[in-house]
Amino acid sequence: MILVTNNEGTKGAPITAQLLARGTSALDAVEAGVRGVESDPGVRTVGKGGWPNLIGEIELDAAIMDGDTLRTGSVGALKGFAHPISVARAVLERLPHEMLVGEGAARFAAEIGAEQDDNLLPDTMDPWKAWFSRELSPEEQDAFPGIALAEHCRAAIDPEKPMGTTVFLALDGRGSIAGGVSTAGWAFKYPGRLGDSPVIGAGMYADSAYGAAACTGAGEMAIRTSAARSAVLYMKMGMTIREALDEVVRDLARLKGGLVDRITLHAVSRTGEHRVLAVNAPKPWFYWLWDGEGAPRWTEAERAASR
Repeated sequence: MILVTNNEGTKGAPITAQLLARGTSALDAVEAGVRGVESDPGVRTVGKGGWPNLIGEIELDAAIMDGDTLRTGSVGALKGFAHPISVARAVLERLPHEMLVGEGAARFAAEIGAEQDDNLLPDTMDPWKAWFSRELSPEEQDAFPGIALAEHCRAAIDPEKPMGTTVFLALDGRGSIAGGVSTAGWAFKYPGRLGDSPVIGAGMYADSAYGAAACTGAGEMAIRTSAARSAVLYMKMGMTIREALDEVVRDLARLKGGLVDRITLHAVSRTGEHRVLAVNAPKPWFYWLWDGEGAPRWTEAERAASR
């Protein structure tokens, strides 16, 4: 058994580890761990207390994948609900679809009785209010939100630059692998922006026959390279987990233009190996690892460059 989750997974890691130790399925354990992070107001990039978009609303993305069946559930730009990971799980279990976004995702969440919450906190709205007062002209403020936002999006400064997400990858005692991701996305993003988290194969992919991978950081990079699916495919082709992530870094290095920034690759194999590689990280990077014994432990990631 193994669990890998990124630094934002602090509150959820013990939950998932304890469930796996009791024999709970990887899928159930991953969902429970991600919910723990979504409820933590101290994590600014996931769930409660996440950073708002340019018009001061919190839009949440999440996805979950069952590595045994390759069924997925994904929601994007979901507003007004506390646990997008559980709404995504319900998509997997209750619908013939794999992804819902925007108003459709919110409609489905209400239909299943998902817990409602606007997720806004005063201390996460204060930076947005400061941006609004500082960057918009009096005329723009009067007309807001009916103004052009594209240039403001380009100029916005994320209060927490790492553009975080939480990712959970787990292998249970039966050999089943599952993955889950949840995020509030990039602070002050253009409304409706989807990063890699809800895009299956970009931000996360799980296949019990080979392994799983998930990404945090600049999701646009993961989308352009299908980073998570690529990592699993490289393992399917016979590469070791180390070779697979090195190949993904080479894919990332080919990107020209657009957003090229920090991205962290997390992976586990069907045999219980793991690797976490912080690409373009400006400082040491850490994650949580549980390998079937004791409590999850704080572990330093490897670092690499794609530029």
